[in-house]
Amino acid sequence: MKKSSLLIGLVAMIPLVGCQSMHHGTGEKASATLESRSGSSTKGTVNFESHGHHIMVTGNISGLRPNAEHGFHVHEKGDCSAPDATSAGGHFNPDGKSHGMPGHGAHHSGDMPNIKSDANGNAVYSAKISGLAVDTGKNGIVGRSVVIHRDPDDYKSQPAGNSGPRIACGLIK
Repeated sequence: MKKSSLLIGLVAMIPLVGCQSMHHGTGEKASATLESRSGSSTKGTVNFESHGHHIMVTGNISGLRPNAEHGFHVHEKGDCSAPDATSAGGHFNPDGKSHGMPGHGAHHSGDMPNIKSDANGNAVYSAKISGLAVDTGKNGIVGRSVVIHRDPDDYKSQPAGNSGPRIACGLIK
């Protein structure tokens, strides 16, 4: 009797184990507090939340050039100490791809859609991004930095989209 009860209990748990693995990678969160760089007054917060095979990136940013687009990327190093944020390194690119537009062919994992500011230089950002993970693994963003650039990313110029100086930087944790 004990063996059959144990077997029934184990068989009953199989669907639960399957459900747990299907939801792995969902709900993990990270955030970054953006600090001004390169003489700008740009600041804000950026949040990352895992949703299965993609992450949602949301943010509130102020101090941007009004009615403008700004390049926005995850950078390889979690170091925003340089006055111009060059300490953050290049775009996060674990797969060695060319720079490009997310969702439209080859691109760095750290490439994200441009931020668009309003007439007051504020922006509310939301984008669904694939190719990144909210962890410290190969495609993980935790411990890296997120950077806003002065100019829009043209999604063509190599290696970084010709988006100009880095005007804000934050460590993703």
